[in-house]
Amino acid sequence: MKITIITSSPNKDGLTAACAEQAREGIVQNGGEAVLISLNDLNIPSCSACNNGWGTCREGHACQVKDDFQATHASLKDSDGLIIISPVYWGELSESAKNFLDRLRRCEAFSGDKNILAGKPVICVAAAGGSGNGTISCLESMERFVVHLRAVKYDFIAITQRSRQYKLKTIKEAAASMCLGLK
Repeated sequence: MKITIITSSPNKDGLTAACAEQAREGIVQNGGEAVLISLNDLNIPSCSACNNGWGTCREGHACQVKDDFQATHASLKDSDGLIIISPVYWGELSESAKNFLDRLRRCEAFSGDKNILAGKPVICVAAAGGSGNGTISCLESMERFVVHLRAVKYDFIAITQRSRQYKLKTIKEAAASMCLGLK
């Protein structure tokens, strides 16, 4: 089984990266294939709201703006599960995560039960590296995304610098559990 891990922090050595590494280990140690996508390495700007708000996304389920979104979107089709890890900025997802998830939601939400995430398990992680504030509101945004795409709410994990030690273990165990459940 293949599980995609999406991260959205420019900090390659920070809390978000540590969370992704633990998720990857949980998957690989249980016989799964982990595919890591770092949104900050890609060119995926915010939605342009083409043609009075809806371009080809609503009916054609594809974004008409040509950038790195198309390949990233297509790669999720073959995934059996998804792990989204975002740093918390001002109580919200990072800008790169918000850009990607907004565009993905526009392309897939009107596909109903045929969208690429429908019925697939999703783990969401909100990583607050500074004050530790905002994890719950960030997870609420992620939950709305999961609900709109009819995915399975597998787990929602808030992690801060204070909870880092034991929550990294939790993330690894959650990824391992998802992997084992997909076998």
